[in-house]
This record gives sequence, C-alpha cells and structure tokens, in this order.
Amino acid sequence: MAVNGQIWKAKKDQGVPVYVINLLFSDLIQFCGRITYLVQSRYDIGYPIMNFGLIASVIFMVCISLERYLVIAKPLWYRFRRNIKTYVVVCVVVWSIPLLAVLIMYLTTDYKTTDIFFEIIFPCGILLPLPVFIFCLVGTIKALSGSLSVPAEEKRRIVAIQVVVLLIYSLLFLPMAGFYMPKESQLIPYNLLMSCIYLSPLADTTLYLLSRKSFLDKFLASLCSCKASDNQEMSSKDTESTTAPHTETV
Repeated sequence: MAVNGQIWKAKKDQGVPVYVINLLFSDLIQFCGRITYLVQSRYDIGYPIMNFGLIASVIFMVCISLERYLVIAKPLWYRFRRNIKTYVVVCVVVWSIPLLAVLIMYLTTDYKTTDIFFEIIFPCGILLPLPVFIFCLVGTIKALSGSLSVPAEEKRRIVAIQVVVLLIYSLLFLPMAGFYMPKESQLIPYNLLMSCIYLSPLADTTLYLLSRKSFLDKFLASLCSCKASDNQEMSSKDTESTTAPHTETV
C-alpha cells in the first residue's frame, strides 16, 4: 500500500506536460516546412525544416511514453529526478539530435554517404523506438494492475496515452522506414509516405487532448452514460420478458 500511495502521489505531482508541448512545437515546425515547400516551392529550405520537425516529434513521443512508464513503475525514482533542470537538459538533447541529422542529410556532398544515411541509418533510427513503446506499454499495464490507490479513471487515461502513442507511431511513422529502405526492397509507395507525413501532426494533437484531464473525463463520462443507458434498456427488456409468462398464467 505504501508503494501504491507513492505511485499515486508521484502521478499527481507531474505538473505541465512538457514533452507534449514540445511535441506540438515540432508539429508546428513541420507545418512551416510544408508551407515553405508548397507555397514558395523551396525544396532546399522547406524539406529540411519538415524533416527536422518530423524527427523531433518521434523522439518526443518516446519521451512521453517513457515518462508515463516511469511515473507508474518507478515513482520514487521519478519523483526525485524530476525537476526543471532535467526537463531542460532532455529537451535540449532532443532538439539537437534532429538538427545534427538534418545537417548530415543536406550538407554532405558525398552521394555515397547520403545514400548510406537515407537507406540504412534513417530507417534504423525510425525502427529503434518500436521496442521502447512496446516495453513501456506492457510495463505500465503490469504496474497499474498491481496498484490499488490509483483510481480506475486515471488508469484508463494512463493506458490510453500509451496506446495512442504506439498507434500513432505504428500507423504513421513505421511506413517511413519502409519507404527509405534500399530501392530493391522498398515496401511503401510515395503516396502513402506523404499521407503519413501530413497526418502525423494532426494525430499528435490527440496526445495533448488525452493529457488534459477534463477532456478525457468528459469523454469517459459520455461513454459510461451510453453504457449505463444500454444496460438499463437491456435490464428493462429482461424484466418484461420474465414477467410476461407470469401474467399469462395468471
């Protein structure tokens, strides 16, 4: 019970969803890159900006999933390590990774190095978060199943965030790895790739909505009310069916 209490206390002390806000900033950067690319037809400027935001959004999704896991599975460690300095350091490191990747992509004049980056390093980099997402989801579910102090509504909200992160990554980011593979083993057509790229910022907004407790509470309340009304209708039908034979026999 003491550990469960610490889990719930750490969960309540989370504060502002820093990584979700940074994820929305990365989506805005992607939109800016697309506007520059489509409206002004500047491939040399718009495409690097779009890729910069795209890589940053994947890494911030990993940070969101890890944070949800740590706050439940390692509450004491998370509570004492969590501070503004840690957030600043993590965010600076995350933003520096896509910047370095974009510089390598578009400032390298050696075509062989560019091909190696796009056909090997970039697809492998996109595939790396997959085991992290699966581990965090399974670990979070196991930790929540043994906790008694966390309310059922909070359990659903935590698991929902983990599931949505995994779904967004699987449906919109994994196809990019299939596209950037070597040409002879390319699995994803160009049109599907562009659809995933354009839909990813819209899908990321669901994480922000799920992080807002009021929104999810209203959504769950509507679901519960619908389920309760269905149960009432079924129970009324059952009572009518059971009372009908008795009235006939009388």
